[in-house]
Amino acid sequence: MRRRYLLLLLVPFVALLALGALPGLIGGGDVVYVTATEVDLEGGEAPTEGATDTIDAENLSENRFPYTMAALDSGVSESHEAGRFGFEDSFTHTPDDEFQEFETWNREAVADGGAVYLEHDGSYYRLEITPASDVES
Repeated sequence: MRRRYLLLLLVPFVALLALGALPGLIGGGDVVYVTATEVDLEGGEAPTEGATDTIDAENLSENRFPYTMAALDSGVSESHEAGRFGFEDSFTHTPDDEFQEFETWNREAVADGGAVYLEHDGSYYRLEITPASDVES
């Protein structure tokens, strides 16, 4: 009887553990980076249609926004490879998650094309999700 209960607890645990580890092993999708480009503001506003404000990057955590913070530090973040079948993004943190959160925080800091404008250490940056083919090595 105890074996049956132990098995009933162990099987779902192993299945959930596999679901957490498996998506990282299944690659093959598009590779993207977050790129940061320093920009000059035009009259205090972001120089593009649709964006009229910026987000203060001083309030961002490196643990919560790893792609954004890496891009602000070096110009380009670590790569993110989308899952082959699209279900990996449900289990992992993606650059899209960060950009969606920025849009939730301040829609006015997001340009029509999806770029986000941030203020960091007195400079202003345009952040974009960029395909690997457009990133210089």
